[in-house]
Amino acid sequence: MSGTVRVTPFTIDVPQAVLDDLRRRLDRARPADEVADAGWDYGTSGRYLSELVDHWRTRFDWRAAEERLNARANVRADVDGLGVHVVAERGTGPDPLPIVLIHGWPSGYLEMTRLIPLLADPAAHGADPADAFDVVVPSLPGFGFSDPPAERGFGYARMAETLSRVVADGLGHRRYGLHVTGLGAYVGGRMAFADPGAVVGLHTHDPVLLPPVSFDPPFRPASAAEARFLERSRAWGAAEGAYGVLHRTKPSSLAHALNDSPMGLLSWLLDKHRTWSDCDGALERRYAKDDLLTSATLYWATGSIGSSVRVYYERVHADPPIAPGSRLPVPTGVAMPPELPGSPPRQAPREMVERTHDVRHWAELPAGGHFASWEEPEAVAASIRAFFRPLR
Repeated sequence: MSGTVRVTPFTIDVPQAVLDDLRRRLDRARPADEVADAGWDYGTSGRYLSELVDHWRTRFDWRAAEERLNARANVRADVDGLGVHVVAERGTGPDPLPIVLIHGWPSGYLEMTRLIPLLADPAAHGADPADAFDVVVPSLPGFGFSDPPAERGFGYARMAETLSRVVADGLGHRRYGLHVTGLGAYVGGRMAFADPGAVVGLHTHDPVLLPPVSFDPPFRPASAAEARFLERSRAWGAAEGAYGVLHRTKPSSLAHALNDSPMGLLSWLLDKHRTWSDCDGALERRYAKDDLLTSATLYWATGSIGSSVRVYYERVHADPPIAPGSRLPVPTGVAMPPELPGSPPRQAPREMVERTHDVRHWAELPAGGHFASWEEPEAVAASIRAFFRPLR
């Protein structure tokens, strides 16, 4: 990659024809049959799915959601012809530190939006103005209002290179922190490996994703606590990991179906939000219907579900390897949510994380699941402030 990065203001404005087509498709939605009292045992509940589709069709107001999203400082960065959507919110404080918040799947950039005001203007939320950040929230390439990569091989390494250019060359931040979660942890980790002089520290919910841990010689064998975590991870993969296998192997077979059916798309998203969130199986304990439908409409309006799952394939087939046991070259802060049965395993013992990370901060969150930045933004913001305070 080469050339300048051009940044221009961006306003979200989904064409009315796209919304009209969505409404027509929802009018014709056709859920699958279910056995009696299926609930969520077989996957997404058809009963709840039909209820939410009816809300989407008759009561959800995308234009109101659009107005809320446009209240943030949205821009688009052009990186060699690839458009990257970014929320770039200036901090209110004596010396804001830039921070890049990198989302996972399927939450997209919405996962980080509740953190923006807490980090950009801490004084307005009862915190110290000296902890203010210039907050940068990108939509990863292939997600939401960012363009989908047109060529094969655009995995996490290419995403990391692209975001580094957006942040440094487009927004002018030569020194910044990272807060990363889910697949964003792979992207942020690669940003830190590529340019540790620019990244002052990495804060995460997922410290064992990158770098990969090794228990083979010359590294010490797994302790009892580490062995228990590895066994939990294997059990979770067998029970809940089929989505990832499909994304990594045949993403287009799924993508064509989801891109053609809003009900199908919603079903795929709901299963993950319910299973991976700290909600005791009741989605609306964490998310209002309009929250869930804003996310689904964003995927639908941009046609980005296919490119969002394709990155799993690209990671396996295109990303250069990082040697197991490598150490992340920047300080790490961890905000660890509690262990949940269905959520992807992340509650590794600290001794395991310290094999590959220079851990400077460790906070045990009282609640929250895979989407902790969305579910518990106040607790996560407090952890981010505490970690970066000595690194400014």
